[in-house]
Order: sequence, then structure tokens, then C-alpha cells
Amino acid sequence: MVKKAELHVHLEGTATPALVKKLAANNGAPLDPSTFKSDGEFSWTNFWDFLSCYDKAAAAIQSKEDYRIVTYDYLRRCAEEDVLYVETFSSPDHAASAGISYIDHLEGIAAGIDDARQEFGIEGRVIVTCVRHLGPEKALAVAQQFVSNPHPYVVGFGMGGDEAQFHPKDFAPAFNLAHNAGYATTNHAGEFGGPKSIRDTLNHLPVQRIGHGVRSIEDPKLVEELVRRKIPLELCPGSNISTGLFGSYEEHPFDRLKEAGCLVTLSSDDPPFFATSVGKEYDRVANAFGYDEENLRQITHNSLDAAFCDDILKEKLKAQV
Repeated sequence: MVKKAELHVHLEGTATPALVKKLAANNGAPLDPSTFKSDGEFSWTNFWDFLSCYDKAAAAIQSKEDYRIVTYDYLRRCAEEDVLYVETFSSPDHAASAGISYIDHLEGIAAGIDDARQEFGIEGRVIVTCVRHLGPEKALAVAQQFVSNPHPYVVGFGMGGDEAQFHPKDFAPAFNLAHNAGYATTNHAGEFGGPKSIRDTLNHLPVQRIGHGVRSIEDPKLVEELVRRKIPLELCPGSNISTGLFGSYEEHPFDRLKEAGCLVTLSSDDPPFFATSVGKEYDRVANAFGYDEENLRQITHNSLDAAFCDDILKEKLKAQV
């Protein structure tokens, strides 16, 4: 089986319905019944409803130990699919809403990474993210916590959330703070925001990667710029299909972006919400576009080349591919 790597997954969004219910029961926390469609499925109808469902599920995570459990559980599932490396987005804002400090949420994640490495040999790192629709001031506060509390497992800074809110330049103070402290950054753009969202990100934020970026396919000159600047795209086809951007894997522009020369990577985004996993994404993309193992190994190499971890770890992981 081909070894895999993942660069775009939201930690709170990795918890399965069963785990969310278990954590809520352990914490005596109420769970809105509308969060679930069935025992194994979350219930949502469109992207904005998904964001609401995500927040309801994430509210079950209420302690440092919960963050350890969620991290370990996800890395365990990834290891079963021959995933070597995962960069997960963590959200201090979600932690804070549950009364968990920045340090405690980070230490919980780190403990989960350590436990999974010891048991399965998988490696994990963290990208701390702000939430776009919470606004620039909250983003700057997260960036300040981020640079004031360095951790060996924290390798970058990013932003998720609703692209329709605010302009990328509004978040330049937060991103520049992280960038000037020596960290790589990434931003969700070109998912629902269209090509302009990507251009505005490239023009106003010091990013090394683009989260999603899939709408670049609508602007050939933008695709050329991404190729020229060697900006990796954190592509998540299953997520894009579930949220209605594309009708099928065959219609998804993953292969067109790859053939145009873009540095394409493959991730699951929020796997239980989209009925997917890293392994399923590799299988489904291979089936849709007729990729052989060599094509899939190249995607893994792209991911490791684009990873924000140190070069020593990159080379060690690439040797296993």
C-alpha cells in the first residue's frame, strides 16, 4: 500500500460521532440532537450549516485530556491507512470557548502525538489557526499567543472559516506577526470565495501554501502564477464534493491542476463530516483519474516537500515512501 501524508485536516473536525458522544457523556455536556443524522453521521445541509454543526460537535471537547484523546484517535485511524505524517489545524478559539487555555490545548494535542508515535510510528505536527469569521482582532490575539508560546510540534500558522467575511488584508497583522517570528503560514482560499480570494491572499498575506485553492481552475493566469511561485495546494476533493462545489471526483479539477504543473497534495479536511479519510481520498482520486502507485507516491512526496516540519524529519519520512 502507498504511504501517505496529510497537510489539511481540522483537529476538532476529526472526531467521529461516536467519539463526540463519548466525550460529551464523560463531561456531562449536553449535545444538541440535531448534530447527528444517525449513529455514524453528522447532520448538515450546506457549508454554513456544516460550520454550525462543526461547532456543536467541537463543544464536546472540554479538557486537555480530551484533546489528547481526539489527536490520538485520529492518528491511530490514519496509521491504519499507512499515513506517515499529519499536519493538523488546531483552533485555540474553540478551546477557549470550552474554557481550555492555549497551553493546555496544545499540551493535550502534543500528548496525543507522542502516544500515537510510540504506538504506531506515525508523526504529527500542529498548525495553529485563527477563525476568519471571528474577525481580525481575534486572529491577532491568537497569533500573539502563538508566537509567545513556541512548541516543538507547532510548525505553522493559518486561518480557516467563512471566506465571505472580511478581506485577507484585514488579517495581515496576524499573519505578519507569525511570519516575522519565522513561521510558515497557510490560508483557506478559493473554496467558496472564488479565484479572487486566492489572489487577495497571495497579494496581502505571506503564505507558503493555499488551503483548498481549487477555484483557481477558473482563472488560467492564476494557475500559471501558482505554478510559477511553486505554491502548494492543500486539495480536499471529498470535502469539495460534499459541500456541493463539484458533482463527483471525476468533475473535480485535481487532475487538471496537477497536469497544469501545480504542486497538488491530498487531504481529508473534516473526515467524519464528509464520509472520507486520507486513504479513501487516495483511492477515490486514483480511481477517478486512473492514477497508478507512482502517481500516488508523487502526491505523497509533494505533501512532504510542502510540509512545514523541519528538513531532517522530511527526509526521514521521504525515505519511507
